[in-house]
Amino acid sequence: MVKIRLSRFGSAHNPHYRIVVADARRPRDGGYIENLGHYDPRKTTENYLKVNVERSQVWIAQGAQATQTARRLLKSQGVKF
Repeated sequence: MVKIRLSRFGSAHNPHYRIVVADARRPRDGGYIENLGHYDPRKTTENYLKVNVERSQVWIAQGAQATQTARRLLKSQGVKF
């Protein structure tokens, strides 16, 4: 199964996440199929959330399942489920 989920990167005590399309069997920070955007939960910059809406909708149409957090972030950017 293909999932849209968050993959952590950044240093200790400074989390940043990539919004990625990955096989559900892969580890959280393992390899992924496509990078759809990024998210900074600390909101340290003006551009703390960026999502490629068109590619996200393509993956959802192909059957990719978003995790709860990824779904919330994608909905905030206008992605339809």
